[in-house]
Amino acid sequence: MHELIRDITLCILFAWMLGLSAHFFRQPLILAYLIAGFVIGPFGLGLVQSQESISVISELGLIFMLFMIGLEIDLKKIVRAGSVILVAAGVQLIGGCVLGIAFFATIGLAIGGGQFDAVYLMVACALSSTVIIVKVLYEKRELDTLPGRITLGILVLQDIFAILFLAVQPSLADLQISVLVLSIARVAALVATALVLSRYVLPWLFHRIARTPELVLLGALAWCFLIGEIAERLHLSREMGSLVAGVSLSTFPYALDVTAKVTTLRDFFITLFFVGLGMTIPIPNGSIISMALAIAAFTVVSRVVTTFVPLYLMRQGLRASLLPALNLAQISEFSLVVIQTGIPAGHLRTETSSAASFAFVLLAVLSTFVMVRSDQITRRAIPLLKAIGLRDLDHQAEEPEHGSGHGAARRIVILGFFRAASALISEIERRNQDLLQQISVIDFNPNVYRTLADRGMHVIYGDISNVDTLVHAGVGSAEIIILSVPDSLLKGATNERLVRHVRGLNPTAKIVATADLLADVESLYTAGADYVTVTRISDAEQLYSVIEAADDGLLDDKRAALDALLAERKEVLP
Repeated sequence: MHELIRDITLCILFAWMLGLSAHFFRQPLILAYLIAGFVIGPFGLGLVQSQESISVISELGLIFMLFMIGLEIDLKKIVRAGSVILVAAGVQLIGGCVLGIAFFATIGLAIGGGQFDAVYLMVACALSSTVIIVKVLYEKRELDTLPGRITLGILVLQDIFAILFLAVQPSLADLQISVLVLSIARVAALVATALVLSRYVLPWLFHRIARTPELVLLGALAWCFLIGEIAERLHLSREMGSLVAGVSLSTFPYALDVTAKVTTLRDFFITLFFVGLGMTIPIPNGSIISMALAIAAFTVVSRVVTTFVPLYLMRQGLRASLLPALNLAQISEFSLVVIQTGIPAGHLRTETSSAASFAFVLLAVLSTFVMVRSDQITRRAIPLLKAIGLRDLDHQAEEPEHGSGHGAARRIVILGFFRAASALISEIERRNQDLLQQISVIDFNPNVYRTLADRGMHVIYGDISNVDTLVHAGVGSAEIIILSVPDSLLKGATNERLVRHVRGLNPTAKIVATADLLADVESLYTAGADYVTVTRISDAEQLYSVIEAADDGLLDDKRAALDALLAERKEVLP
């Protein structure tokens, strides 16, 4: 017992020290935890030798990690996901598995006879890292962009796929129809039990303890271990049970509160899991390194094939097809979970697990680097893709029936299209529809392109940071040019730089720019803008009017007026 406490102390201490280094060098913390485990484990400095300690640390971390993954799976979002995301996710998963089993079987990995190295690697390489992707996209403010939403939608479907695999994983060695049906029946019984309890019992309980945070936390942990134990009695696994426990909790009203209270504990045990996993990684030999490189190369190539191709065929444009492929080009932390469940069952060799861990580390570093620079990479790749014959959405620019095209320049040009531009178009539709025929919109969001074209507006698919796009779009002859996208959302440009480009192309136009910061206003005027909008000013005016309405007892009337206004609007971007 004392040895386990000492070993946990070493895990946390080294994870913290190496985590600090990873933070300063802007690397994923998971990478630091794996290295910390390797350093203190039997194959490193040997500070932790007890296999029992390593096993307990890893299992506890795995149970909590799967519980939190389950809590973050939003079934309602899956139901509401658009056809593009559902089709892209389906093709990516099915295509990745088909290519994976073919590739790993070809290089000599086992696919049956009690050994399933190729099967586990097939599943592992079909999954991408939620932790890495969400962190980088959040820092880049791209979670709410079209490529970001496609990426997140595919990630959610990947988690569902992993759950299904964990359901049949214990029966891999004896995959007869009867055994498979029995396994599915056991999972169905577990899921049904969890869902019934979470719908009819837990809300009643949590409602009565909602004001006592420690009881909410304790109740969530009790639920996790209860469903885990039920799963164990059904001859499944506690890990599978913890995942189902999380998913069932995600559907009821207190999920957000539970997630907030369990997060700190989750981070502690996830740290233990990855440190424990690192302790099982041996010093690599040539064959492990070669296999890790093969796994990493296959993951990148297969992700481009199975993500870029379906999105491109669904006419999402080269940029919106390529960015999700770049975002998803790594192995998931869930992949390590899947592989870890196969080791105690004897389904795969330790060398295969080690190679997968090394591939995870390699791709975690490389994909972070690529995602941070994905916009520059995409800009360089698109001309090359066009050179080999792939068409982007702008090849339709000459077709008048699409409502787009270069044609005669419009009097008003909107550069970039996000929520402010969407609100402006809706306002013009409400007040003066004739004005719509005098407007050109330039943007590279395929949904914006198609929606505006279907409404009969003049829209050009293109990158506003590219001067050639501005020239061909007729910016030089426009009378009013509106830059409605703030710097925080622009890619490859700033409002100040765009103002200078536009002013150089059109010395007489009235240029309206947008400022994120008050300090940017003067620099935009210096660059050549005629008027600068500062959204916080209009927001402040509206909030002040709300305060006045509340003080005068007219807040309900003000809300009714706003509801009536919103009901009339048909915005491109909701």
